[in-house]
Amino acid sequence: MQQLIELTTIDEMMEHFTLIQQLYPDYSTEKYHDLLGAMLPNNYKQLIVVANGITIGLAGFWIGTKLWSGKYLELDNVVVHEDFRSEGIGSIMTDYLNQKAMDEQCNMIVLDAFSTNFGAHKFYMNHGFVPKGFHFIKFLK
Repeated sequence: MQQLIELTTIDEMMEHFTLIQQLYPDYSTEKYHDLLGAMLPNNYKQLIVVANGITIGLAGFWIGTKLWSGKYLELDNVVVHEDFRSEGIGSIMTDYLNQKAMDEQCNMIVLDAFSTNFGAHKFYMNHGFVPKGFHFIKFLK
């Protein structure tokens, strides 16, 4: 039986640092803690999927408002434990957050996926997401 839990505090999120390391292997606990400290005041939360006492999926999310979209839910840093991939965990998290966005009266769900992450593109398109434009960045450091 899988359990979905929303995390809202740094201490709760830090307990699942090893799963985040699958996305960011070079992050130290200090760096992760500092980033969470900057993100939480901006409405950042995490959703985890736990099975048999093991966290097997994690998705960060934000609810915000922008002029072009109105109220939205943004998926951020979605990761499924490498031992549990292709078992529907990503779909469980996406479905839960889709319902949350509807409950919160969001107009849409948005996310960024690296242009080379074709597996993510396929996954999100299979879940009703469509590319809307480009996310441009300019590196300053």
